[in-house]
Amino acid sequence: MERLQLPEGYQPKLDIMETEIAIKLLKDTFERELANQLNLTRVSAPLFVLPGSGLNDDLNGVERPVQFDVKDMGEDVQIVHSLAKWKRQALKRYHFPLDSGLYCDMNAIRRDEELDNIHSIYVDQWDWERVINREERNVEFLKETVRKIVAALRLTEEKLIAAYPAYTPKVAEDVTFITSQELEDRYPGFTPKQREDAICKECGTVFLMQIGGKLKGGKPHDGRAPDYDDWKLNGDLLVWYPILGHAFELSSMGIRVDEKAMEEQLRLAGCESRRELPFHKQLLAGELPLTMGGGIGQSRLCMYLLEKAHIGEVQAAVWPENMIRRCDENGIHLL
Repeated sequence: MERLQLPEGYQPKLDIMETEIAIKLLKDTFERELANQLNLTRVSAPLFVLPGSGLNDDLNGVERPVQFDVKDMGEDVQIVHSLAKWKRQALKRYHFPLDSGLYCDMNAIRRDEELDNIHSIYVDQWDWERVINREERNVEFLKETVRKIVAALRLTEEKLIAAYPAYTPKVAEDVTFITSQELEDRYPGFTPKQREDAICKECGTVFLMQIGGKLKGGKPHDGRAPDYDDWKLNGDLLVWYPILGHAFELSSMGIRVDEKAMEEQLRLAGCESRRELPFHKQLLAGELPLTMGGGIGQSRLCMYLLEKAHIGEVQAAVWPENMIRRCDENGIHLL
């Protein structure tokens, strides 16, 4: 419970019913704007996958997936952590052409999350993926895509303000791009989280690049699975969130590994045994398209734009009784 923040004098701008209506407005608007900006088509997505397929996301490598048996199959399945690998297979299977892609509603259970104002065991994201060519596997193309996502976010904010004039603009027009190594150099002696807070407080909207590999200090900025993002061409979209007084992650995304990057990152992560999994065999054999993609938190986006103090104000989940009580006493009404 020490992780729970209770902002002094917090008063939500919308009541519970107004919040529910505003959530629908935000989700409908952003989904449409994102699809327009990136040329995406909505598809259906799985809630669970077979463990032996190699499709589930290992996140930081320590999180335990929720697993259960299917009576008619005589096999176990796992609730997805994300759809990073599944989307790439889907692009091939559905024959998406170059410069087009898909998005879907991704719902997940992350049982090992530490619950606080911005973390829930229930995860809801827009997961998106699009086909690119080899010449687009570069930092400038990554930055161009980030700017398009921020443009969709700004258009969504404009729609919210038109409907609810109590809100004012807060999405910075300009994105600050910085690598994790540049950030470590800029704030020596800071922890990774403190670095994120410092740069976001200074710059507003930040895209922190190149996450996963070791820095000069001997550790990576943050953990990344070795088999979907290219660690040299990925990043997190962060914003400053004054209500809680720290950086706030809206999206993790990147250009995906090609055969060479997959080989190198599996070796660096000590995960070379994954080469024998079906997904990894396909990729290493050059049978999957080159892609880029990411996940954008639906509840995170709603929390940020609606200026809520707790993610439970924009999603129905489960929380410790003590957290519910303390939130209610401080004007934070969880759904």
